[in-house]
Amino acid sequence: MEGKGEDRTSGATPAQLVEELCQSFLRARSRTLSPTIVDVADESEVAVMRELAIPGNQARPMRQTIEDMLRIMSHRVAMEHPKFFGFIPSPVHESSLLGHVISTMFNIHAGSWYESSGPSAVEDAMVKWLAQRAGLPASAGGIFVSGGSIANLTAIVTARDTRLSFEQRAKAVIYVSEQTHSSVQKALDIAGFHATQTRRVECDKLYRLQPSSLRRLIAADREAGYIPFLVVATCGLTNTGGIDPIPEIAKVAETEDLWLHVDGAYGASVILSKQHSNLAEGVGRAHSLSWDAHKWLFQTYGCGVVLVREARHLIQSFATSASYIQDADEASSAEVNFWNRGIELTRPVRAMKLWFTLQVLGLDKIGEFIDHGIGLAELVQQAFEKLENWTIITSARLGIVNFSYVAWLEGPDGERTEDVSLSERVNVEVSKRAIAQNIAAPLTTRLSGSLNLRMCTISPSLGRDDIIEVVHALDTLATTVSAEMN
Repeated sequence: MEGKGEDRTSGATPAQLVEELCQSFLRARSRTLSPTIVDVADESEVAVMRELAIPGNQARPMRQTIEDMLRIMSHRVAMEHPKFFGFIPSPVHESSLLGHVISTMFNIHAGSWYESSGPSAVEDAMVKWLAQRAGLPASAGGIFVSGGSIANLTAIVTARDTRLSFEQRAKAVIYVSEQTHSSVQKALDIAGFHATQTRRVECDKLYRLQPSSLRRLIAADREAGYIPFLVVATCGLTNTGGIDPIPEIAKVAETEDLWLHVDGAYGASVILSKQHSNLAEGVGRAHSLSWDAHKWLFQTYGCGVVLVREARHLIQSFATSASYIQDADEASSAEVNFWNRGIELTRPVRAMKLWFTLQVLGLDKIGEFIDHGIGLAELVQQAFEKLENWTIITSARLGIVNFSYVAWLEGPDGERTEDVSLSERVNVEVSKRAIAQNIAAPLTTRLSGSLNLRMCTISPSLGRDDIIEVVHALDTLATTVSAEMN
């Protein structure tokens, strides 16, 4: 085994190279505003990477392999960059990086208590604590999963198995809104429901699901012989940051005997806010809740959780061997086998990096970080309201604000009307140029059919002065672009 554990060309051990790599990465990361926000590989770079993807017969020097890996990984959207405002960013705290590294070093199989009694004890306690913070009862339980998509799927399968017989599934109907995340319909498809079984509930002017429309649809479906069984509300709409009226939806669900699932992948973290936790009112009335720590709890990807009002319902859906594990025993036991609570048998430790961050920062700091993101979006709104030719499409909510540059046409009588086509082209070009010039990355979306710019401002590393600079830079770009297009 000559040369075992050693890079034959450099003399450095793998451990030394990893240490050097981590130090270099953290030094670069401390200069947060300098990296390229969006780096999409061109055709020649893609060709090189495809060639690098194929392993050779002989070993390559580790240092060169590390350099190649860094080159490959650099072609990405820096979701953690404080000036990336698209989708839902993932501003990772350094403590999560370290927690992730430590978890990976141990390479624990977190499926059963026997294989992972330490991490399983922490995960179970954290699940119960998160459920308690959300307002769920002591009977609640859950499991850490890869993210909101699997959390939603896990909840939907649990709801299906709890509320429907096999024969009833074909007549079951599900209620969502036009703003419900696409992962919900994907989960419904996987769970065996046809798209025609999904009802789109009307939204109000703030793009929130309307309880009155929900009631009408339920009544019509019952009259037609269908079986209403599930309604999905959202705490933190991806487009607007809005929150569906969960208390009113919960009342409908309770009256009509529907399972209420709350997709809180983004917005459930407001529960830990110091100033705005009241926005999550009603979440504790849900039968299930999805919650992503890799969105607004500053974790690396692959850290979500699904909480269910009755832990036994998860076990009834996912227990792997009824011959030696009884549902009641598993539900009441302190020795939790998480492979009986979710889809995966072999699963990594996911909870420990969040535990590490919460221990290192403390809840007060986490709450301040969340409030900071909410305040930045409010500041963006205030700044654009002071500028000419900008309009706010949806007010700042949960760190998200939608806005648009308006291009005007002046008629013979001096009256101004919006040139909708030009406005859209200006907003698209502003986004493209801001990204190309590495100013920031605000992306576009559509609300009620109209295109606008959108910012999600949840990075704790972004200061109030920084966000004002971004607003004025976007205004300068819009003025330039509009003049060119005119």
